[in-house]
Amino acid sequence: MTYCVGLFLDEGLVMLADTRTNAGLDNISTFTKLQQFHRPGERMIATMTAGNLAVSQAVINLIQDGLPHPETGKPETIYTVATMFAAAGLVSAAVRKVYETHGEAMKAQGVAFDVSILLGGQIANRTMRLFEIYAAGNFIEATRDTPFLQIGEHKYGKPILDRAVTSATTLTDGVKLALISMDSTLRSNLSVGMPLDLLVYRNNSIDRVETHRLEDGDAYFRMIRERWSAALSAAHKAIPAPDWLHADAD
Repeated sequence: MTYCVGLFLDEGLVMLADTRTNAGLDNISTFTKLQQFHRPGERMIATMTAGNLAVSQAVINLIQDGLPHPETGKPETIYTVATMFAAAGLVSAAVRKVYETHGEAMKAQGVAFDVSILLGGQIANRTMRLFEIYAAGNFIEATRDTPFLQIGEHKYGKPILDRAVTSATTLTDGVKLALISMDSTLRSNLSVGMPLDLLVYRNNSIDRVETHRLEDGDAYFRMIRERWSAALSAAHKAIPAPDWLHADAD
């Protein structure tokens, strides 16, 4: 299992992924799930993947090697697509191609064809966008009304995002909220684990992109965990007791 979250904010994108891959209790590995496809001055596109690692890696390789354009038949890659919508279409086509190649063999072995992908970024002179691609090869897009998307083990980290994230959230606050969301997931699910990969992209900049890996024991993430836990504890203690509750003793 994994957890990846993308925030679609007016100021830009925040993309955060864990790195744990679990193939059983005694087979835990670390793999990067956040990939960046950046050509300075031209495009900044990033993906995050969840699900079967072999399927995810096959899809990522296909979008770099290229697939025939559905109309022209010419090879098209993540570095040549003209729009982010076309990029989402390319990733979707890659998912379907991998299923066509390996789906039946996986089914025969009792292995589910499980993959989901977050695709975000911007091409010069185009609009910044964020998509979620499903295992069927279809996709949805983040909007100002729904300014974040999640894949993998998302239920533990969703409540804080539902309450706090809007399209007007700053990039700085977005980073903090994404990390709090990840911390909630790490505390509740052992199949999600450190290190974490973070990407922050400023809208309409193409080249203003920052990446950071937070290793186990990272001082800032430790501070986030401690302060958030303390804040939650203080908040529930500050809430008045219900007037219908009559405790025998304190």
